[in-house]
Amino acid sequence: MSESTLTLSDPQLALQLFGPQDNNLRLVRNQLGVAITHRSGQIRISGPADSVRLATEILERLKDKVVRQGKIGPEEVGDALAHATGPRAAMAHEKSELAIGNAGRRIRPRTEGQAAYVDAIRQHDMTFCIGPAGCGKTYLAVATAVEALKTKSIRKIVLVRPAVEAGESLGYLPGDLQEKLNPYLRPLLDAINEMVDFDQVKFLREQDVIEVIPLAYMRGRTLNQAFVILDEAQNATVAQMKMFLTRMGEGSKIVVSGDITQVDLPPGVTSGLRDAVQRLNGIPGISFIRLNENDIVRHPLVRKIVAAYDGPSSSLASDKTPSTGRNGSTGDHGTP
Repeated sequence: MSESTLTLSDPQLALQLFGPQDNNLRLVRNQLGVAITHRSGQIRISGPADSVRLATEILERLKDKVVRQGKIGPEEVGDALAHATGPRAAMAHEKSELAIGNAGRRIRPRTEGQAAYVDAIRQHDMTFCIGPAGCGKTYLAVATAVEALKTKSIRKIVLVRPAVEAGESLGYLPGDLQEKLNPYLRPLLDAINEMVDFDQVKFLREQDVIEVIPLAYMRGRTLNQAFVILDEAQNATVAQMKMFLTRMGEGSKIVVSGDITQVDLPPGVTSGLRDAVQRLNGIPGISFIRLNENDIVRHPLVRKIVAAYDGPSSSLASDKTPSTGRNGSTGDHGTP
């Protein structure tokens, strides 16, 4: 065990450095496995020697940022962790930064698995991503689609989701068709509204450049020069998955993402995502990315919750889909 001390000259620095409810400190502590305490302007870090050294470097770097710019957020903490834990990982994250044209927000992968996911989307026409809640499957796919639209490599973005309720019946929803579908499609809209101004999203939707539709409405279509994202794909049936994948036209990209431990289909109905991963594995041009709890970037408790539900005693742990190794890719081995 080792110990290190960091001195804060101004008590106000601690408030900005630690973040709301000490969230910034929690990120460092949980990532590196160290104990961090603060008293009378002294930050004490204890734990394994290598982890203490890294945590001290990270907190020093973050303290300097607070002094320069007044505050920091989870993104800066994630960047500092990436740089401190390995030059190779940091370079991969920098290389995978997404150009979405929003000067006030930089979007980049925060884990090696996420970096492999973004690279796979860029290099392949079809990408499957399986991972737990909170690992950025939808968010990074939407960000990559916005980047492709900005660079004019595609003409439109199509966001698709199965209209399946999560284990409970909502009954007959009020309103017109769009209002009935909005609860199912809201997560996709939330993601894109974080990256593109609301008025611009509204304009692009009116011009049919951005389309958000339920999976059932994809039948009979051919999508050329489109970036198509199927979210919550574990809730598509085998027939729906085949229908969706065969909509792919010239110059298009397809990203299919989901969590096969959270299937909301009726008992006895096979998940189209699980079936597709087994059926299509090994086809050149199709990439498969597998993220895990180490790629979760939501609240630190989410990682622990996922691990608890997917542990040895859980029936969800018997997933038989192809394993991907650390960088998360199988099938077409061109993925980094």
